[in-house]
Amino acid sequence: MQIKELENAKILILGFGQEGIDTFLFLRKAFPKKVIGIADRLEKSKIKNDPTGSRKRQQKSKILKKDRNFKLYAGKNYLKALRNYDLIIKSPGVPIHLPEVERAYKQGKITSQTKIFFENWPGIIVGVTGTKGKSTTASLIYRILKKAGFKVRLMGNIGKPVLSSLSGAKKNEIAVCELSSHQLYNLKKNPQIAVLLNIYPEHLDYYRNFKEYSQAKANIAKYQSEKDYLVFNSSDKTAREIAKKSKAKKIPIKGDYYELDRKAAQAVGKIFKVPEKIIFSVFKNFKGLPHRLEKVGTFKGITFYNDALATIPEATIAAIKKLGDRVETIMLGGFDRNIDFKNLAKEVLKSKIGNIILFPTTGKKMWQALRRIRQAHRKQAQGKALRRAQDKSLRQKHPVVSHIEPFFVDNMEDAVKLAYKHTAKGKICLLSTASSSFSIFKDYKEKGDLFKKYVRKYGKSS
Repeated sequence: MQIKELENAKILILGFGQEGIDTFLFLRKAFPKKVIGIADRLEKSKIKNDPTGSRKRQQKSKILKKDRNFKLYAGKNYLKALRNYDLIIKSPGVPIHLPEVERAYKQGKITSQTKIFFENWPGIIVGVTGTKGKSTTASLIYRILKKAGFKVRLMGNIGKPVLSSLSGAKKNEIAVCELSSHQLYNLKKNPQIAVLLNIYPEHLDYYRNFKEYSQAKANIAKYQSEKDYLVFNSSDKTAREIAKKSKAKKIPIKGDYYELDRKAAQAVGKIFKVPEKIIFSVFKNFKGLPHRLEKVGTFKGITFYNDALATIPEATIAAIKKLGDRVETIMLGGFDRNIDFKNLAKEVLKSKIGNIILFPTTGKKMWQALRRIRQAHRKQAQGKALRRAQDKSLRQKHPVVSHIEPFFVDNMEDAVKLAYKHTAKGKICLLSTASSSFSIFKDYKEKGDLFKKYVRKYGKSS
């Protein structure tokens, strides 16, 4: 849908978080006198007093107080408004399986910021997705292209909102977009260059199952043509299956968890014929993103790592393997998205970790998974088969862990105090929760920032 077609449409913004605000501001700039509907599950008083951030609160307050051309539907009956509008711009955080939302999808009434952007951006789009690593990959691609002299913008989850980036855009500009599964859902037009890093179970509280989540991710390549490019992780089974169905020119990459972002960025750089000298100079000077295995520092002899972006077990497993046997204390747990923690529990048992600090609500599930596996290992070790000399290799494969100390906390300050108390000098304390942050933290940034704050605070005290 072209921007000019929005002028005569009766538009409702569904979800008034940051993306909903950005959508409103974009529409208001394009159509100063247009009456725009806004629907949000929060009551009006809570919308005005948004607890999630001062900038967002100020933007909402300004709109609600000074703008006269909007109609607000707030509270428990907010979804009833959908029947009164012919175009609904849905924010990613609004669940897709609410009956009213599903009905609107079937009626063809729902669109998104991403869909509008893709249909109106005049230049090339590089779209980056994956369960993990997409922020770093998008940042590296942006820096490579910029250093090579291209006109490029970084947008999406990591940069500017996509709609606000349409203003003044030229045909010779490149948009590097970090794209979540929510933004890709129901997308009908693809980036000319798509990057697919990996697909692990995630957001299973939002999608019905892993298959539906994977299908949303697959939309990044579903409508590509023979002129387009798909850079994909050939080590990932689901990514390979998606690549098989794409008509685009395929560029496989492979590597361990912490290599993929550079491999993908390098592949995109080569598509644009960027000299390798420039690519590797960007890699050399790139210090990494905050909250992704970020070294906070060494305090009182203990080294602290902030891996707040690790919101799935696979990311935490990779962090444990990367840092090795020096990890003695790990902080785990968060919002429950119906993810299995069995493999994470196995990795913790194989490691030298002696202390696990557990946040609600998945902290309890992780501890239960760890206990079940440890008990199974003990039964194996006590069995007749493991007493035989020929089963020595099996005993090594399933080591019997003598002791891991669990600590259950409900705030970061207590977690950090425990880390200082129970972690030995020369060892590592790792924040890598394998769960999203929403149980007791606003988001991963708040979680990581609080971790760094208290690490430094108690690292300085006597």
